[in-house]
Amino acid sequence: MTDEQLKAEVEAWLAANWKGVPAHHESFGRDPRSAWLAKVRDAGWAVPRWSSEWHGRDLSNDQAKIVERAFAAVDAPGAGQDRTNLWANTALAHATPAFKREIVPKLLAGEVGMCLLYSEPGAGSDLAAVRTRADKVDGGWRITGQKVWTSGAMIADYGMLIARTDWDVPKHRGISFFFLPMKQEGVEVRPLRQITDEAHFNEVFITDAFVPDENLLGPLNGGWGVLQTALAYERSVMGDRARGPRSGTGGPKGDYSLLGLAREAGKLGDPVIRQELAQVIAWRALNKLNTGRAKAELAQGTSASIMSLGKLAMSRILHEEARVRTLLLGPESLLQGPEHPRAEDANFLTLNAYFTSIGGGTDQIQRNIIGERVLGLPKEPEVDRTIPFREVRAG
Repeated sequence: MTDEQLKAEVEAWLAANWKGVPAHHESFGRDPRSAWLAKVRDAGWAVPRWSSEWHGRDLSNDQAKIVERAFAAVDAPGAGQDRTNLWANTALAHATPAFKREIVPKLLAGEVGMCLLYSEPGAGSDLAAVRTRADKVDGGWRITGQKVWTSGAMIADYGMLIARTDWDVPKHRGISFFFLPMKQEGVEVRPLRQITDEAHFNEVFITDAFVPDENLLGPLNGGWGVLQTALAYERSVMGDRARGPRSGTGGPKGDYSLLGLAREAGKLGDPVIRQELAQVIAWRALNKLNTGRAKAELAQGTSASIMSLGKLAMSRILHEEARVRTLLLGPESLLQGPEHPRAEDANFLTLNAYFTSIGGGTDQIQRNIIGERVLGLPKEPEVDRTIPFREVRAG
């Protein structure tokens, strides 16, 4: 099929099928657009780079972009999940054949809610230090431990879980990766109140919960490699886009972009303000180019250290945009509440920028990855990397 034929086909399909659905930007929980997403999946547009066996069209990366551009032109969601759906990409690359057939179609249609069960109170920056244990029983595994900073856990059907299955090998080699069913006895979720006065994050206490054998992803004790795939897709998404203002009003004129705020404040002619705006816009443009390059290098089911560059850049961009918003508002930024939507948005974005600085691996972790794996700098000393985890000291 030529590019012109493909473009004509996808545009005709959208013209016949796309009627519009409510916007939805939540990445956890069952998606209210699932009926539409299922239709996109069944037509092969959701994951056009994948094979037809897995709801794709075997398209090249360049032709898949034609599909994505056609969807974007009419503001239709669902295409390009072969680059953005971390749940489905991780499952396709590493799940057992039976579990893949069950879960991948549901993930592409947003029919199941998901969460990430990685970090623990004593294992955040160093995920290889997890102490949640998975003990083998008949037909599966019994899981006991505690996870923290888990977005969407209250509504998730499955959690992508890393747990220790071998305590007598070095820490990276004794971890396994599971899809843990969340709706069962033994899984308790407690919300954590954030600085933004929201509670998206949760603590998860797991006591003797069960996960079937078929929900193991990758080889036993090979979960660290599976985790790198999942983290690469997560960082790709976080480096590509970020949450917008909470109020959604953007002030009296409804434009909550930086340029819109500067225009409304009458400061677009100020040379200092113009320089600040130009710097943020330039960083945005550069990050878009870097992220596009990183995604082009990310083969399905692998990891790419370059993704850390986009994730770190987005963190810097969000903090800088929040600073410029505060500068534009001046004393008005001290106000709060729905009757002051511009200040409400500026303060929310200032606080919420720390989500990107911490979630998916802190800025410091991203700098380590970039230094060691992208720039080839010497690794930091890691005295416990080669000793059995059972012998590792814990505070």
